[in-house]
Amino acid sequence: MRSAGTDLAESGRVRVWWLALLLALALTRPAAAAPVVVRFPESATHGFLVLRGANGDVLAHGEFVQAPKGQRIESRLVFRFKDGSLWDETVTFTQERVFRLMTYHHVQSGPAFSAATDVAFDRDTGRYRARVGDGKTSEDAIELPEDLHNGITGALLKNLPAGASATGHMLAFTPKPYRLETTLRSEGEDKFFVGDVARTATRYLVKMELRGLTGVVASILGKDPPQVRYWISGAAPAFVKFEGPLFLNGPPWRIELTGPRWER
Repeated sequence: MRSAGTDLAESGRVRVWWLALLLALALTRPAAAAPVVVRFPESATHGFLVLRGANGDVLAHGEFVQAPKGQRIESRLVFRFKDGSLWDETVTFTQERVFRLMTYHHVQSGPAFSAATDVAFDRDTGRYRARVGDGKTSEDAIELPEDLHNGITGALLKNLPAGASATGHMLAFTPKPYRLETTLRSEGEDKFFVGDVARTATRYLVKMELRGLTGVVASILGKDPPQVRYWISGAAPAFVKFEGPLFLNGPPWRIELTGPRWER
């Protein structure tokens, strides 16, 4: 005959086993993708940038302009190349608890790029329009992930807590859209100087992966989508540097802060 004490002991062992199983499942389950939480809200910004090639030569000068537009933030990044090429990217996003990309429009043209591109998508309408290369166009409905970060990657990195990482998605167009899975994580710290004063910047790696594609599409997008790096510095996080391709299969470029040149 079983005693009450024996039943209680077995019940306790079952409870402990069940809790251990739940803990194991929680630890082995991959983290769900989610938008990055806002810690430092974006506001009005106007900055000047320089874009350099792998050998350090200046290829383009740029401007970054950002300002509130209603309940959204609109930011525009423009690079005008010495050879006449143009990179023009405009995004709007919300920052109510998390960053949420709403609209995106990107134009690139000129000899600096492998193909002229004009792509746009809109979360409100749920549609995209893309032209890549010589007259290749595509337009259709599209489902945009909540953690999409085309054009706002820098803002996300500035809001990652120290030592934290995030996952997300970016869209690449052929002109049909394809999702790239992304991982954003810190790699370490590097020293830089402002005058003679030494500062440190956190170096972030943004890794992109294209899963499950073969054949022509895979060759167009590249077997290994680019990895890019951002440097963010300060207690009030600020962009310092970018290194990597600006487009799929593109050359590695470097973007840094610069100032205006005065006429004497």
